[in-house]
Amino acid sequence: MSGSGPSSLPGAATDGWDPGLLAVVDLVFGSPVAMAFLHGDRLRLIYNDAYGQLLGDRHPDAYGAPAAEVFGAVWAGPAGAAVREALHTGFGPRDPEWPAADDPEPDPALPSRGLSAVRDGTGRIAGVLVVAVEPVPVAHRLQGLSELAESLAGTLTLDEVARVALGYGLSFPDVHQVAFGVDDGDDWRVVRRVRGEVLDDADERLPPVWRRIPADSVSPLAVAAGAGLARFTADGHPLRESALDRHDEKVRALGALPLRTPSLRGALTVGRHDQYPWSPAERALLTAAAKLVAQAAERARRFENQHGTAQLLQRSMLPENLPDDPRFRLAARYDPGVDGNAAGGDFYDAFALPGGRLAVVLGDVAGHDVRAAALMGQVRAALRALALTDPEPTSVLTGLDRLVASLGEEARTDELFVTVTYAVLERDGILTVATAGHPPPLVRHAGGGADYLDVPVGTPLGLGGARRSAVSRLAPGDTLLLFSDGVVERRGLDLGAGLEKVAASVGAANGGDPRSLCAVACAAVGGTTDDDVAVLAVEHATAPSRSAGMEIPAEPTAPGRVRHWMSAQLAAWNVPEQVIGAAVLCASELATNALLHAGTAARVQVDLSAERLLVAVSDTGTRGAVTRAHAETLSSRGRGLGLIEELSDAWGTDPAVRGSTVWFEIGIRASNGA
Repeated sequence: MSGSGPSSLPGAATDGWDPGLLAVVDLVFGSPVAMAFLHGDRLRLIYNDAYGQLLGDRHPDAYGAPAAEVFGAVWAGPAGAAVREALHTGFGPRDPEWPAADDPEPDPALPSRGLSAVRDGTGRIAGVLVVAVEPVPVAHRLQGLSELAESLAGTLTLDEVARVALGYGLSFPDVHQVAFGVDDGDDWRVVRRVRGEVLDDADERLPPVWRRIPADSVSPLAVAAGAGLARFTADGHPLRESALDRHDEKVRALGALPLRTPSLRGALTVGRHDQYPWSPAERALLTAAAKLVAQAAERARRFENQHGTAQLLQRSMLPENLPDDPRFRLAARYDPGVDGNAAGGDFYDAFALPGGRLAVVLGDVAGHDVRAAALMGQVRAALRALALTDPEPTSVLTGLDRLVASLGEEARTDELFVTVTYAVLERDGILTVATAGHPPPLVRHAGGGADYLDVPVGTPLGLGGARRSAVSRLAPGDTLLLFSDGVVERRGLDLGAGLEKVAASVGAANGGDPRSLCAVACAAVGGTTDDDVAVLAVEHATAPSRSAGMEIPAEPTAPGRVRHWMSAQLAAWNVPEQVIGAAVLCASELATNALLHAGTAARVQVDLSAERLLVAVSDTGTRGAVTRAHAETLSSRGRGLGLIEELSDAWGTDPAVRGSTVWFEIGIRASNGA
C-alpha cells in the first residue's frame, strides 16, 4: 500500500473532505509508525503499511471497513471501549491504571492507549487516530494536532491564525522560536515568537507585531514559502545569513514548512538551539500541522479582504470629520454589528447650515449588505441636499419620504425600511426635531439626569403620512444624544426597558462630555447585539473650548514628538502643571500602543474647556476596540491602560469604521482643588 493517499481510499471518497482531515490522513501515510485513522460514525479504517502488518490476514480487506467488523469480539473489550470513549468525549483514557493490568490485550492493532480524537475545521470530532506502536514524544503531540485544528477553526483573521500557529510551535518542549509568514504582495509579512518572551494572557489577545522581509530574502522562511518545499536542518546555523538578533544566531536545528493553498503562499518555521535529527514521524506531524495552518490562513485572508471591502464602502458613506464649532462639541461612535464583514445601514451626519445653524441626523436602513449601504448613502446625500435648500425638519423628512417611496417603486419592493431623526440647532440652543420611526432623542441635563424629548412619533420613511416637529431648548451644559435601535434592543428585553436603562446611565454620568456619553450609552443595556450601533452626541458648551491636534507618524520617534508637542501646547494654554504631567504621560502611552498594535500612523487630538482636558489618540487600523481586560498590559512596557485608569478621571474607546480611538479626560477644576 506504499504510495497510497487520500484519493485512493476504497469505499471512502475524499472529494470535499475537510482540509484538516486530509492533513491527518497525510500524517498517517507519511509516518513510519503503525497508525490508523478511524473515520466517521462507523469508524472506517484508513491506515499505513506498518499498521497493515499488525492486521495480518485482515489486510487489505480491512482498509475502509468499519472497525467493529474488522476487530470483531475485541471491539467489545477495553480497547474498543477506549476508542469509543475518545470518539464521544474528545479524550482517550488518561488514567494510567485503565485498563486494569489483568485485562487482556489480544490485538496489537487495537491498543487501549495512544488514542487521540481528531476534529475537523469546525471543531467537530470526526474520528480517532490510533498509534499502535507508541513513541512517547510523538504520541504526546498527536493530541496537540487535534487541539490545533480546533483552535484554528475559531480564527477569523491572520492575526488570530498567527497567534495560534506560534503557540502550537512553542508547545514543543525543545523548540526555542517559531516564525509565521505570508505573502503580502511585493514582500513577506512575518511575525516571530521566542520562548521566554514576557507575554501573558492579556498580551496574547492583542495583535502580533508584524515585520516585513523582501521577496528575495535568503531566510529559510522566505525560501520555503517561495519554493513551496519543506526543509529540515539537523545542525548548523540556518538563520545566520538572515539573522535579526542573537535569538536567530543561536538556532542550530530548523524545520521550515511551506504554507500553500490556491490563493496563499507562506511558511512556518520551528527552531531549536541544539543539534536535532528530525524523525520521519515528526516531519509528518509538522507537515500536517502546516497544512492545517495554511487552510486557516487562506480562510482568514478571504475574510480580511471581504472585511476590508465592506469597511471601504462603509467609510465612504459616513462623514470624514464632524464640524468644528466652538458653541457645540460633537462626538460620534459607530460599531458595526454581525461579524464586521458586511456594510451596515446605520448612519450619522452633522453639518453647518446657513445662518450659523447646525444640522444633526442619525438614521437606520434595515439590512447588512451592499444594498442597505447603497440606500443609506442615497438617503444621507439626499438629506443634506434637502437641508441645505430648506432646513426645516418637516420639509426635509417629507422630501426623504418621497425619495424612499420612489426607490421602492423602482425596485418593485415594499421592503425598504428606513428610520431617521433629524434636528436643527440654533445659535442660542433652540432645537427643532422631527423623527421618522426612530427612537426619540435623549437630553442629558447640565445638573444631571436625562429625559427623552417629547417628539411626535412619525412613520418610517417611504410610508407617507404627515410629518410633525417639536421645538425644545438645549441649555448650556446640556448634551443631546441621537442613537440607533442597536443601542437599546436586545433579545428578550422590552424596548421600553432598554430606553429606560440608557436614560438612567446617561443621567447618572459624571459630566456631559459627548465622547464619554457615547460610550456610556452604548454600554448601558449590556449584552450582545447583531445590529449596528451608532450614537451622535452634541454638547451645548458653557464656554468655547480650545482644540489642537498633530499627526503621529508610524515610526519609533513618534511618542517623543507627542510628549514635546503636548507639553508646549498645554503650557501655552496655561494648563496646571500637574495636569500637563499626567496628560503627557498618558498620551505618550497611547501613542506607543497605537503604533505597536495598530501598526499605522495615528492622530492625537486635545480639547480644553473650563472643566476638563480631553485627549484622544486615533489610529486607522481595523483591530477593534480596546477593553478593560487589557488594561494592565496593553503597552509592551507593561504599564498600558492601567496608567490611564490611575491618572485620568475617565477613559474609554470608540470603535469606528476608520479604526479606533482611545481617549481620556482629566478634570481641570478638580486638579485645582475646586
